[in-house]
Amino acid sequence: MGADADRERFHEQARWCREFGSPFTAALLDALAEDVAAYGPTAAILADMPDLRRADAVPLRVAGALNALALSGRDPALAAQYPPQRRGFDMAELVPLALAAMEREPAWFADFLKYPPQTNETRRAIALFPAFARAAAEGGPLHMLEIGASAGLNLSWDQFAYRTRDWAWGRVGDERPLIDTEWRGPAPMLRLGLSIASRAGCDQHPLDIRNPDEVLRLKAFIWPDQRDRVQRFERAVALALANDVRVAQADAGDWLRARLVGRLPEGVTILYHSIAWQYFSPETRGALFSTIERTGAIAEPRRRFAWVRFEHDRVLGYAENGYSVDVTMWPGGERRRIARTDPHARWVETLA
Repeated sequence: MGADADRERFHEQARWCREFGSPFTAALLDALAEDVAAYGPTAAILADMPDLRRADAVPLRVAGALNALALSGRDPALAAQYPPQRRGFDMAELVPLALAAMEREPAWFADFLKYPPQTNETRRAIALFPAFARAAAEGGPLHMLEIGASAGLNLSWDQFAYRTRDWAWGRVGDERPLIDTEWRGPAPMLRLGLSIASRAGCDQHPLDIRNPDEVLRLKAFIWPDQRDRVQRFERAVALALANDVRVAQADAGDWLRARLVGRLPEGVTILYHSIAWQYFSPETRGALFSTIERTGAIAEPRRRFAWVRFEHDRVLGYAENGYSVDVTMWPGGERRRIARTDPHARWVETLA
């Protein structure tokens, strides 16, 4: 992969950032794309890390590294150019500072760029909510199992406050993440008395919210001009800490096999994931399918099992080129598509 391909990757990601409401990150990546073409410091970083050229989401890694540098306080001049310290932005002032930082802090960038982006997007919980409500409709305690859980922020989904133009659920408080969206279609089947008996999650590379460096990494991947996302993240971290949320480091296939042994507990066991399936290896997906089939076969009317998925339509087998949420319920194995949405759940369209 050469400079022309690298440059196009940055411009392509800039287009996505612009479409998803971050003009700041879009402008930054467009400027860095031209620095790649000019064989500047951005190109030098890619050249010094040959494996990075084949990695996922390289432009977002670079943007995240710069944001982390600003958030950490290591570069006050750069931080002063970033939202919210500065209203608006001027890339003519910011980009020279960013390029100088790349030249001055090669070890910082080399360490940060080794890892793919994670945001643990809390707004996705509002797209998952109608599927959870559907799974819980027959009553009984819930047992939540999340794979690809990242830092585990969405394990506390039932303690978020949800607000849309058409419906609301949960108490609003300064300490709770407020999850809103543009809602289209019927409201979910609401039950105020949800009882969650257990919750657990795993991730191949979980981030520990007790580690300030890992919290910084998560926050750095949130586009800095999207203050509502930053605020939801900060509140979700505080809530997860209060709940002592911990995510197991494990392969999802091995972890689920060990969790689902023998008869299911009373109520409904809900396995869920959001934009994670595509990152599992074929072996892991095969192991997950095997455990899901076996568990579905032993489900009982009072010991139900649900598989809730928020994934790209291609992953789910739908013809569209967007994202959907569906739920499969056992006994019976009935599969129902619940909603369509976008990766950040900026809108949710429930289906009849």
